[in-house]
Amino acid sequence: MAQLSDDCFAFGGPLMSIDDAVGIITARVSAVSETETVPLIVADGRILAGDVAAPLPLPPFTNSAVDGYAVRAADLPVGREATFAVAGRVAAGSAAAAPIVGAHAVRIFTGAPMPDGADTVFMQEDVGLADDGRVRLPAGLKPGANVRPAGEDIAAGAVALKAGLRLNPQHLAVAAAFGLPALTVRRRIRVAVFSTGDELASPGASRGPAQLYDSNRFMLMAMLKRLGCEVSDLGIFSDERAPLATSLRDVAARHDLLLTTGGVSTGEEDHVKAAVESVGSLVLWRMAIKPGRPVAMGIISGTPFIGLPGNPVASFVTFVHVVRPTVLALAGGLPEVLMPMPVRAAFSYKKKAGRREYVRVTLRKAADGSFEATKFPREGAGLLSSLIETDGLAELGEEIIKVEPGQSVGFLSYAELI
Repeated sequence: MAQLSDDCFAFGGPLMSIDDAVGIITARVSAVSETETVPLIVADGRILAGDVAAPLPLPPFTNSAVDGYAVRAADLPVGREATFAVAGRVAAGSAAAAPIVGAHAVRIFTGAPMPDGADTVFMQEDVGLADDGRVRLPAGLKPGANVRPAGEDIAAGAVALKAGLRLNPQHLAVAAAFGLPALTVRRRIRVAVFSTGDELASPGASRGPAQLYDSNRFMLMAMLKRLGCEVSDLGIFSDERAPLATSLRDVAARHDLLLTTGGVSTGEEDHVKAAVESVGSLVLWRMAIKPGRPVAMGIISGTPFIGLPGNPVASFVTFVHVVRPTVLALAGGLPEVLMPMPVRAAFSYKKKAGRREYVRVTLRKAADGSFEATKFPREGAGLLSSLIETDGLAELGEEIIKVEPGQSVGFLSYAELI
């Protein structure tokens, strides 16, 4: 479990940019050291613990890329058609019985190993068959055509999968192609998620007239699980400072990260801040991001604590930009840089310089075939409907002060963020 000093997040300057915040997090959070070996079938989404070098070349032998006829290019006449007798047949999964004979062709199928001496394959649809069973080979085929050399894809000994990869189905396909039945991965990081406040009720429980059902907790837990975390649902803590402090200290000893939303400002009823400070340290980062009020970063018994804004849209956005890189750093994962896709704005918008803003948008295809983004019609970081009735976020950089229709903006799909 990562153990951090109480001042490792300390920052006393003006508004911190998102990039600076992420840089501090990733530089000062240590990854969990424990590993486990898991079968490929359950390795999807896990963090690879070490480099995987290719134990064999891919493909492991030189083979045909098409169904057709294998020949020696040196036997082909220059600039004119050739007619060769067919000597042998090689199907996928078998090998040629003998080396190729000069001025002969071997019937071959996709994936079958090339006969010794053969180096070129004519596609069967380009070849004519003579009445005597010989094949007519057209002129002009380049030597080596339609052949996949051994190691063409990945050379033996090359690092094929790098430590820190968050494994996806493509990575598992590579491991399987090497004949590896399992991979060694970092253990899942343990994240405790809780809410606080007498104004909240859990779904399924009775709700008082002045209460709201707790929604952020379930959104955060789902997003954490998609990052491969082992999540503990601590439920809702009441607004009592001393019991809350005791619970946080006990929970911190068993987890790698503590996460909550709301309750960390300076209001009289925001007890999380005082509770955290009584058992650890809390530094309120003022991040230059909208939506999103100050994001609370702290340490309890060496375990990182993050408090996100209480409004659900602000919680979602700051999770993506603060919690996600923290989780990856704790899990030993490589940074995953978000790459906004340029689209055309179909809205007007004004903002302050020096702050990065995220506008909820829907994509549509314009008459000229281009994709353009339309803004959600209502404002407010508390509108859950804006997260389900849009396709993603338009990222407006710190240097932008206004957006006009037709201007290019960066688009981040929710599919990429979660």
